[in-house]
Amino acid sequence: MDNTATDRFDASRFEASRNRLASLAYRLLGSAVDAEDAVQDAFLHWQAADRQRIKVPEAWLTKVVTNLCLDRLRSARARRERTAGAWLPEPLLDGDPMLGPADTFEQRESVSLAVLTLMERLSPLERAVYVLREAFSYSHAETAEILDISESASQQHLHRARRRITAERRGSGEVDPASARRIVEEFLAAASSGRTERLVALLTDDATAISDGAGLAEKLLRFDTPQRIAAVARAGFTPTPAKRRLAGGTPAIHYALVNGAPAILFVVGDQPVGAVTFDIANDRIATVRGIAAPARLTRLAEAWRGHEPDAPLVNRW
Repeated sequence: MDNTATDRFDASRFEASRNRLASLAYRLLGSAVDAEDAVQDAFLHWQAADRQRIKVPEAWLTKVVTNLCLDRLRSARARRERTAGAWLPEPLLDGDPMLGPADTFEQRESVSLAVLTLMERLSPLERAVYVLREAFSYSHAETAEILDISESASQQHLHRARRRITAERRGSGEVDPASARRIVEEFLAAASSGRTERLVALLTDDATAISDGAGLAEKLLRFDTPQRIAAVARAGFTPTPAKRRLAGGTPAIHYALVNGAPAILFVVGDQPVGAVTFDIANDRIATVRGIAAPARLTRLAEAWRGHEPDAPLVNRW
């Protein structure tokens, strides 16, 4: 095989792993943009490597991508961004290959916005061990090899990560899809009609709402009581000319699944301009996240344009 044919063959081997590597990087970083950058950097490493000496390309690439992501998580820039109170995971539309394996509850849970947010409180190594074990089922021996740590250290990191996520994760188990949709539709109807009491009844007693302020606020906006969340939702779901100007038109409101969770999308033409996601616990809403910063919706918008949605819940908001 000549050099050109070899290069083509090796490039195809990398491309066969691209979606899996992107899914790994997304779970580690919580950002599709950063995940794509990490995978592209891994490709450059792959091109520069003596590939004939790489016995198991999948393992080699997994190690490279994981360590590239750890470098990003440890960087001063990332620490500043993530501790400044303005960070939310980037939402992905269900069906996006970057969401990766979804055969088990643990795999689906590891890519939920709730767990991606909680993983911000882990150390980079705890986060890496948790993702490699829970989402990709690597053994402790394999995880230790990828991260250059001992097996006992891998076990300790996983124990701490599971304990912290379990302690802070509200709600457990999977939610019935029909029930989740009904609850979200009731929330939309109550917010749109200004029925504060109904909104409060739909929320858990310790509900939290988080918004990125459409990217206009320096820090995330947080609301921590059902009454306050209901008031904010009622105001936020009331259309005004100013909101339509900010959205670039009159949106339709669609039901969707985002990172496995129920959500509503505000869509102008074929462009999502806002997403509201919901965590459901015991048939009530535990967390509401409002994401409208354009930079956070880029990949979701691309996926939406290739998506065939159901009829909108609201045709013209």
